[in-house]
Amino acid sequence: MKLLVSSVRVIDKKSPFNGQVKDILIEGGKIRQIGDNLGAGDAQVIDGTGLHVSAGWVDMRVQGRDPGFEHKEDLHSVREVASRGGFTEIVLLPNTQPVVDTKDTLNYIRHSGFGGLVTLHPAAAVTKKTEGVDFTEMMDLHQAGAIAFTDGENPVQNADLLLKTILYLRPLNALLINRPEDRELTLYGQMHEGVTSTLVGMKGMPSLAEEMMLIRDLKLLEYALEKNTYDTSAPVLHISLLSTVRGVELIREAKAKGLPVSADIAAHQLAFEDKDLIDFDTNLKVNPPFRSTEDNEALRKGLADGTIDAIVSDHNPHDEESKNLEFDHADFGITGLETAFALSVMHSGLVLEDVIEKLTVQPRRILRLPAAGVEEGSAANLTFFDPHAEWVFGKTYSKSKNTPFLGQTLRGKVRGVINNGKQEWFK
Repeated sequence: MKLLVSSVRVIDKKSPFNGQVKDILIEGGKIRQIGDNLGAGDAQVIDGTGLHVSAGWVDMRVQGRDPGFEHKEDLHSVREVASRGGFTEIVLLPNTQPVVDTKDTLNYIRHSGFGGLVTLHPAAAVTKKTEGVDFTEMMDLHQAGAIAFTDGENPVQNADLLLKTILYLRPLNALLINRPEDRELTLYGQMHEGVTSTLVGMKGMPSLAEEMMLIRDLKLLEYALEKNTYDTSAPVLHISLLSTVRGVELIREAKAKGLPVSADIAAHQLAFEDKDLIDFDTNLKVNPPFRSTEDNEALRKGLADGTIDAIVSDHNPHDEESKNLEFDHADFGITGLETAFALSVMHSGLVLEDVIEKLTVQPRRILRLPAAGVEEGSAANLTFFDPHAEWVFGKTYSKSKNTPFLGQTLRGKVRGVINNGKQEWFK
């Protein structure tokens, strides 16, 4: 592939061309030259007027559903959806059937993405079948290429298991991801515990369930590590899907202590509040649930001051049979890959450079992935986008349609992605 993208604005804090409009020449999968009025020669030419370019985006939390639930999503469709959302690399959670708790299942996912436009990074389970009872062979899975370890949708409830996992993974320089939810406190819960849940007569999911689990996880992390020897260049523990005021405060306090911890939030978390569930729209049933105005304000502040490191899509596809039900019977989750960038632009309160950093630099740091950027000689792993374009989300390329954003006008449109010598462009 030889490609010249002309007149595109670079968004990359580490690039000497950051904020400048430049031509970019790509050849042999690498950025060969960045400059003004570059000659095209025999290269394909793309007019990049009005477009921005950054390093390819990384999504740290995707349910791929394959193997086992291919009617909801499969590895082909999830790559298509990811590319249209601007993501060139995605982390797939292990909650499949079979669970990603053996090298065979791990390799099935990794090999299906080799050399593709979207690179697949499977996370492996901490416990067999993500049941929270027996450990998986984490060393073998790490050596086989697991990007991280997590029980995904099933937070590790057993404190001893979590402590031993931290101790086991630290010498491997491997990452543990956990979502903070005490399931004894959220049992039968349907939405955020508050005024709205009381008004509609729904069992609430209290903020306390997140806070208690987070306090436990951070205490165990501190207990497991020797004091004064913290290395925060890459976190040992990553907390996924923060949603509460106190949750943000706890991460802020842990970082002030120097603990090697990081955190993310879902892009959709800021788009709604618990009061929006008054009409029982099952497309708004997510976990963690949409919470209060005060919680959302705390999340925005956490993003702005760096307490929250990354933004994820939490892509969670479900078929009609799982969502088109009474609210208390419907599954949790919405699809998010195609809308994550637009929602980040519209609702995070961040300037564009900081949005991009939370989709590129920080996920790669947390996951121990090689750095990527818009620099001469670097691999051409790039996302092209227009942050100002308004567009109607009229069609999803996911196999599942469980999103509240279909038919809505969004701001921030992905226009193309390049990775592994492949490219795709969108209108």
